[in-house]
Amino acid sequence: MMRFSTALAMTATLTATTVALVPAAASAHGGAPPQIPTAGGYGGAVSTVDPTATAVGLDVLRRGGNAVDAAVAAAATLGVTEPFSAGIGGGGFFVYYDAKHRKVHTIDGRESGPATMTEDIFVDPADGLPYDFAEARVSGLSVGTPGTLATWEAATGKWGTRSLGSLLQPAAKVADRGFAVDATFRQQIADNAAPFAQFDSTRELYLPGGAPPAVGSVHRNPDLADTYRLIARRGTGVFYRGPVAADIVRTVQNPPVADDPAAPWAYPIRPGDLRLSDLANYRLRFPAPTRSDYRGLTVYGMSTPSSGGTAVGEALNILERTDLSEVSRTQALHQYLESSALSFADRNRYVGAYTPQPVLDRLISDRWARQRACQIDPAQALTKPVPPGDITASGCTPARAGGKVEDGQSTTNLTVADRWGNVVEYTLTIEQTGGNAMVVPGRGFLLNNELTDFNFTPTQGSAPDPNLPGPNKRPRSSMSPTIVLKDGRPFLALGSPGGATIITTVLQVLVNRIDLGMTLPEAMAAPRASQRNTAAVQAEPAFIAQYGPGLGGLGHTFTPVAELGAATAIEFGRGGRMIASAEPARRGGGAAGVVHPRR
Repeated sequence: MMRFSTALAMTATLTATTVALVPAAASAHGGAPPQIPTAGGYGGAVSTVDPTATAVGLDVLRRGGNAVDAAVAAAATLGVTEPFSAGIGGGGFFVYYDAKHRKVHTIDGRESGPATMTEDIFVDPADGLPYDFAEARVSGLSVGTPGTLATWEAATGKWGTRSLGSLLQPAAKVADRGFAVDATFRQQIADNAAPFAQFDSTRELYLPGGAPPAVGSVHRNPDLADTYRLIARRGTGVFYRGPVAADIVRTVQNPPVADDPAAPWAYPIRPGDLRLSDLANYRLRFPAPTRSDYRGLTVYGMSTPSSGGTAVGEALNILERTDLSEVSRTQALHQYLESSALSFADRNRYVGAYTPQPVLDRLISDRWARQRACQIDPAQALTKPVPPGDITASGCTPARAGGKVEDGQSTTNLTVADRWGNVVEYTLTIEQTGGNAMVVPGRGFLLNNELTDFNFTPTQGSAPDPNLPGPNKRPRSSMSPTIVLKDGRPFLALGSPGGATIITTVLQVLVNRIDLGMTLPEAMAAPRASQRNTAAVQAEPAFIAQYGPGLGGLGHTFTPVAELGAATAIEFGRGGRMIASAEPARRGGGAAGVVHPRR
């Protein structure tokens, strides 16, 4: 999504070495940074969905900060300019390549449920049926303890060179002085007009005069600026144990429902039971990354409660059994779609927050890939949904169980590298576009609805469901921040938003780049399809037009969707050269930049 900050009105280009981070209020009619989806050069690179955030990250790199510093500063800025997708009211997964020690680390900053959460939290006690998604989402029931701010603190403390407080300052200035509203920002508010209208704090910020702000108007968020500055002065304790924590709990337990909502809402707005003790007791996790080998490369991803690393790794292992460069494009895409369906079947059956490590290891093993790949028929698509494999068996014997795919959409992603070779791949979210629709009064940020990523009721028949709610449990995620090494050094880093389609977006970009001979910008821009073990493949219109006839002949059917994902990536070449790439069009287009452009 494009965000044109008035703070950067005089900036000529994101790749110029003279980008100045001076977020002063300026006329919304002034010049804005152009949309640059691809930039090549040296000295560090940043790719995000927003030019303001990219410019903030580049400025940190130019001033001597490292990739972690730049990633945190950019992420904080996205909390201002991308407030419906990310922010301190949510969580995420942070993957870091430490160039000095040539090691990949991860931070699990996923939101966790309250200590009092039960398996039937999303079942209506009046009739024993699960709540409609909209009812569950726009409620206090859906809010998990946010992990984003703790992630920023841990990342900067472990690997950064700047204080968290200093890295919050650029975002606070953008929030205070404003940025120009674009069509995507306005549309996201319009799409949430009814839920936003239910809460005084939300409609005051995002529905001025009862309507979404006009394109070109300047949007300011002084409450968020003050919250950032309070955290900068007093530390994250104010968020997890102090006055901000008290305001979060009050909002969840007593939603700030308007006396006169400007739009009807079909559901009661239910309070939740998030408590001060839940915020005070929140802890990050630092799991080992998932690892799989693919055509001589080493692919690192995020382990549970994310399913991304496991699902991407399993699909790659299945695909590796076919030389995709030697088959037709139709056959290569057939293999991609079938591998995705098989990995999603296994993900839904086995992967959740508490999946034992031996099970995860089995799913991402070459032996398991052989068991699953043998089911693919080059001449005919499998009937979907395919059953998961039997983790206790050998050969092609499938288990008998179904599976559900969650479809949360509101996420953002950023990719950063510095001149020393450190790399950050970071996906962060508040789940649905607009989160649970509640702005914390006086604090300026939306709360997440992450707990709706749990399955509301069992989905696996007589088999255990790994993704049911539970006390302090973290819901399964599809976020797939990925770092690929070649001979122990970075080759490619990428990630995307898009709910469950994140997995297929990352997988398809990898296949495009590694197997199908595309450059990174071509791999990013190519039309996408997402097979998540459903009867029909979700696909962009351009994909259907180009590949639908051939794949249809193999039995694939398609459901058109406007777009899939909004990826960011950096590729690493010889001599320190980097190619930063963002979306040229999806979600309004992204912004890539380098410290020193290619001459």
